[in-house]
Formats: sequence, structure tokens, C-alpha cells
Amino acid sequence: EFALQAAARGVPVLRLPRRELDALSRGRPHQGVCLEAAPLPFRSLRDAEEPRLRDGHGESRQLLWLVLEHIQDPMNLGALLRSAYFLGVDRVVATDSNSCPLTPIVSKASAGAMEVFDVYSTDDLQGFLKAKKAEGWEVVGAVSNPEDVEDVPVISCSEFRWDKPIIVVIGSEGEGLSLETQLQCHRVLAIAPGRALHPGIDSLNVSVATGILLHSICSQRRRHGD
Repeated sequence: EFALQAAARGVPVLRLPRRELDALSRGRPHQGVCLEAAPLPFRSLRDAEEPRLRDGHGESRQLLWLVLEHIQDPMNLGALLRSAYFLGVDRVVATDSNSCPLTPIVSKASAGAMEVFDVYSTDDLQGFLKAKKAEGWEVVGAVSNPEDVEDVPVISCSEFRWDKPIIVVIGSEGEGLSLETQLQCHRVLAIAPGRALHPGIDSLNVSVATGILLHSICSQRRRHGD
């Protein structure tokens, strides 16, 4: 089936020994098929079309952007893109520095979402967030430990009400959101645990936590649509 689809699109098909496929995929699972493709770069926000924040009736549109600050693990990045695409996030923006590039591992972890869902980048996260706040966007961060947040209100994600275009900012696997980024947030969202947590097991994987937060927010979009 793959060979027929490739031929229909003019893509050459080579049949190779498994050891050569193993080498092409750098030892990662390939299920018997590899595709050689050009690198996929981040898109520049400077070239992105600016969305309309209001509909024809003057109502705020329920836009949702996901911003990733220094996500470095390709499996996490792929899982984040997969969740964002599935749940209806309108745009994903990643920081240029200290972030994982769009690699084959990211693509596979995203289950192909990376190939059909543009990912943008910014080299000035603080400036980007300031500009969006001035345009009327709400900026909300996410943290695993609310005690680490200073000078920004922290609420449970289940209490958050989505009533304007929002940007959800997710921090790196090890450090979370930088202090500079936290201070750009109107509010910070936290996920309440279901039990008293043992020391050292007090947080979620970043992609799992983001999926929970996005589902909590996006479910409000569906209710409003009804």
C-alpha cells in the first residue's frame, strides 16, 4: 500500500535490507518503512498571518495559542504537538534558543502532526508576549509547584474560564517557566493532584500536564459552540 501511494505521487521506492532501514532510522523503531524528506524548519512569526481577534459581530474569537519555552526533549515536543493538533490549538510557538529542533524523532512522536501543523518560533519571547497582551490576549502560564510562583495569581485549571483569545505558556522539563515569563502572565494554572504526593513524585510529565490543561480549556470551546 505504501509503495502504491508513493508511486502515485512520483516518489521513488527502494527495497532495502532491514539492517539498512535500522541505520536510516538510527536504531529507532521504523515498522519496515522509512521516508527520506527535506528538513522541516520552524516558521517565522514575522511571516505569519495575523488572526482576526473579533468576528463579524464584534465578539471576541476563541483563539488558543500554545507557547513552548525551552522544551528540549524531542519525545516531549512530539507529544505536545500531537496533543495541540488533536485538541484544536490554533498555533504553536517555540522559543528559538535552548529548544529542540523539528527532528525526525519529533515527527514520529507527534504521529505525523508535525508534518501538517505549522510550528512557529520567536527569538524574543518576552517581547512577543508583551505585544500580544497589548492586543488584548490573555497570557496564562502553567506550573507544577504553585509555591514557586511570585506576584502572579495561581488558580486550578478547572476554575479557569476562557472568555478571550489566550496564550498558554509551557516551560522547560527541568526548570519550568522562567521568572521573566511568569511575570508576563496574567494568571498561572495548576493541576490539583488526586492524593498526597510522595516527595520527588510531585509533578507530571510536561506533555501529559499540557494535554490535561489544553483539554480543560478546549472543552469550554465546545460548550460555547453548542
